[in-house]
Amino acid sequence: MELRQLRYFVKVVELGSLGRAALELGVGTSALSQQIAKLESELCARLLNRSSTGVTPTSAGLAFLHHAQLTLRQAENAVQAARRDRMSGYVSLGLAPTTASVLALPLIEAMRARYPDIQLHLVEMLSGYLAGQLNARQLDLAVLFQTDMAKRWSVMPLLDERLFVIHSPARPAPPGESLRLADLGDLPLVLPSAQHGLRTRLMAAFESAGVVPNVIMEIDGLATLMDAVRAGHAATIQPGAAAAHSGEAGLCVVPIADAHVSRRNLLASLSDDELSPAALATRVTVAGVARELVRTGHWPGASLLGE
Repeated sequence: MELRQLRYFVKVVELGSLGRAALELGVGTSALSQQIAKLESELCARLLNRSSTGVTPTSAGLAFLHHAQLTLRQAENAVQAARRDRMSGYVSLGLAPTTASVLALPLIEAMRARYPDIQLHLVEMLSGYLAGQLNARQLDLAVLFQTDMAKRWSVMPLLDERLFVIHSPARPAPPGESLRLADLGDLPLVLPSAQHGLRTRLMAAFESAGVVPNVIMEIDGLATLMDAVRAGHAATIQPGAAAAHSGEAGLCVVPIADAHVSRRNLLASLSDDELSPAALATRVTVAGVARELVRTGHWPGASLLGE
């Protein structure tokens, strides 16, 4: 039984005519008649007496009419209640600086459009610290990179990111449309410190390639690190999120060709039974925005997991 069938029936009884009801409802007379017949079949009762002068409700129809009107009023009340009491609450989300550089603003815009009454608290810090914040229940959600997640977390794989060599024209890198780690042994690099998950990942990849990287400085702040690259002090290796706007800043961005050199993004949260409805809605929005950024090419070097 559908609400539209109830609306059709109530309108037919109100106007006493299938033709006039069809005209007011904006449907064909035959379609309206079919829906009434379907309703009668489902109820195993005749609801209307049809004659050449119009239609009148049967005794069963009169009994049904009262409850149909009540059901329609309740449905309208439910709609109005939902509109008055929109999704609200407070949600904290942790992002690493590179992830925030590409995801944060589109996410803010999507949340403001869909859930204007949810107060979103964005926390930007290194992924290792984000994991600790999540464990301490100081965050509801976080985009992380390590795979050894706590069992009590809910984890949703998002995407894989290729890594890129980013350098200033004043600090040339080896030539080529793509580079291998084996080509980068002599290139002066500025990288995050060892506590950064990206640095750990890169050092393991360099070791696998039999190369000792020429790291001349360490900077944990992404903005300062990129300033050093723009000034020509050194090149850097960063994921696609950090490379997203580098070309616009006049920097050269070259993908790393080694197939195993990438960074996996995972959306981790407290377990579902610990998350508020607002946090659950935010988690769905984060995943949707990330996928849209990848599909539209606004997250360079990223590929959706499972696609």
